[in-house]
Amino acid sequence: MAIEIEHKFLLANDDWRQHISRSVKYRQGYLSSQANSSIRIRISDEHAWLNIKGATIGTHRHEYEYEIPLSDANEIINNLCSKPLVEKTRNIVIDNDNIWEIDEFWGANKGLCVAEIELSEMGKTFVKPHWLGEEVTDDLRYYNNNLAIHPYSEWRDKLNIS
Repeated sequence: MAIEIEHKFLLANDDWRQHISRSVKYRQGYLSSQANSSIRIRISDEHAWLNIKGATIGTHRHEYEYEIPLSDANEIINNLCSKPLVEKTRNIVIDNDNIWEIDEFWGANKGLCVAEIELSEMGKTFVKPHWLGEEVTDDLRYYNNNLAIHPYSEWRDKLNIS
């Protein structure tokens, strides 16, 4: 069984940009987003995946991912996925031997930027870089499946995001 252990944060400043080791653009669409799970298609460069995630709120949840043909993924995203799509650039930043994934959203979620760290085990500690802001792991609005339904561009109160 695959378990994802992840923490999500807003960003306090742009200091992380000077430490980007690589960036990848993603386009993803949701086939289903239920109370207990979500099913999505994700495309990056010349690769595509079918991803199934449990909808548990918090730091850990079940996750399964399978590579699929790119042509199938494009057809599924174009013909079967709900709109808007979730589009983002994922920036990889290494800090204190931790790998941070910093997602800069565009399209309907333009203006939102979220940092995530995946941990190898529950309760593992990590050093928080000075560029991290508020933790939003437990805030449903920041989950990609919710951004597909309620894009950041439609949030009324972007300044009070806690």
